[in-house]
Amino acid sequence: MSTNPSSATADAPTIHDARRRRAILIAVCIALMAVIASVTGLNVAQPELALEFDASQSTVLWFINLYTISLAALLLPLGALGDRVGRKPVLLVGLAVFGGANVAAGLASSSELMLASRFAAGVGAAMIMPVTLAVITSTFPEEERAKGIGVWTGVAGGGGILGMYLSALLVDVASWRWLFVLPVALVLVAALMVVRSVPNSRERTAHPFDIVGSTTSALAVLGLIFALHEGPVHGWTEPATLVGLVGGLVAAGAFVTCELRRMAPLLDVRLFRERGLASGSVSLLAVFGVQAGIFVVLFPFLQAVLGWSALRATLAMMPMALLMMLASGLAPQLAARVGARATMATGILLGGTGLALMAGLVSVDDGYAAVLPGMLAMGVGMGLSMTPSTEAITSSLPRERQGVASALNDVTREFGTALGVALLGAILSAGYRHAIDDQLDGVPKDMADAAREGVANAVAAADPAAPQSHALVRAAQESFVEGWQHAMWAGTTVMGVLFVYVLARGPVRSAPAAPAAPAAPAVTGAT
Repeated sequence: MSTNPSSATADAPTIHDARRRRAILIAVCIALMAVIASVTGLNVAQPELALEFDASQSTVLWFINLYTISLAALLLPLGALGDRVGRKPVLLVGLAVFGGANVAAGLASSSELMLASRFAAGVGAAMIMPVTLAVITSTFPEEERAKGIGVWTGVAGGGGILGMYLSALLVDVASWRWLFVLPVALVLVAALMVVRSVPNSRERTAHPFDIVGSTTSALAVLGLIFALHEGPVHGWTEPATLVGLVGGLVAAGAFVTCELRRMAPLLDVRLFRERGLASGSVSLLAVFGVQAGIFVVLFPFLQAVLGWSALRATLAMMPMALLMMLASGLAPQLAARVGARATMATGILLGGTGLALMAGLVSVDDGYAAVLPGMLAMGVGMGLSMTPSTEAITSSLPRERQGVASALNDVTREFGTALGVALLGAILSAGYRHAIDDQLDGVPKDMADAAREGVANAVAAADPAAPQSHALVRAAQESFVEGWQHAMWAGTTVMGVLFVYVLARGPVRSAPAAPAAPAAPAVTGAT
């Protein structure tokens, strides 16, 4: 909310026709699905990309991470740009940039072209993602807004797993280049539907665009996300990691200082004193962190411990994703009955229970059946907690600032994801190394060194002709399970702390969106 709310007005039509709202919701969710699927899609093709471009593992990881980093860094500035220029034109331009970048990536002939394409795709995605939610919150009537947010949240939460499954299927039946056909197809469908169904909406204000806030926010997110990506891979004391961390913290401090002094800031940081924005942001940060950490643990378990293919491992995640999407859609009805705080707390409690089940039941011999109950509980819990958290954030800012509110929601999710991968991944690795070190006596040095790197390395390095091979693989699998348990108990602790916090400081009810200033004459048609 601006410190001078009367300086801005919202030019946003409220759509009362149910058929029109459904068309809008489908259009923005298809656009969102394209963005989310691209976050996870390349993960299933890392070996193929390394061979195609003769690239190191570090370069392949940059193919994946550069998209996420550029997306996260530009969310707030481009979300605010959508508020000012118009959400529909920014969405269409974003779809064009994103679609073109994916075409270029599919045709790339060198690592440099792939990196440039992925960066451009992140820029386009940063124009798309906040606008999709802002369209819902700025045009849906108050009584329908929570339902729209629930559907959007379900796609945002479960779409990554669905996108990964479709990507794994494309890699299996065709080649890695077909991975980029899926987002391009989704972009084309979304663009046609946006042109037909989505109305334009924008903020009208006499204040200039907050260039200083936009720049410092982008630098802060860029530095911190970069450090969280690089720290676990190259070490937290490496110069590049330290530069990113320190630079991000300095930029974040500059952002807060500048925003407190501006008449019309990009984001009024004083709003974090309010229950809704604070509890919603903390909840999303923790929930998405735990979710990302689970993926870091589950895929090696399914592939290296159970010996499943990437396609089968991704399919095994689908029950959790589908329950998450279903629970996200049902969360608004539950919040309307028992309140947003109770709904969030219930979801967090279920999520923590799921983590505890996965920590307590997992074993090498019991396999998938041992972790499935915990996965299902996590799916329901995350779905119930994410929707009211997102609504708490968007309700804290007025309608004319919904691009910024949506971008803040998305930045929080990206930070949580990076933080969860870094922290839970580190706990898993530390637990694994501690357990495996005690079981490498008498193992040849090359095999022992490989085993210390991870369970997948141990399986790959095991020589079937060597007498210790079976014992080494078994030791690595059991050590991974021990590391898994450490990570899951850490996640359970996080969810327990979050549960107490939400009970004490969560939103009191499913609050309506903050009132906008007197609106300009409404635009009733799709422009």
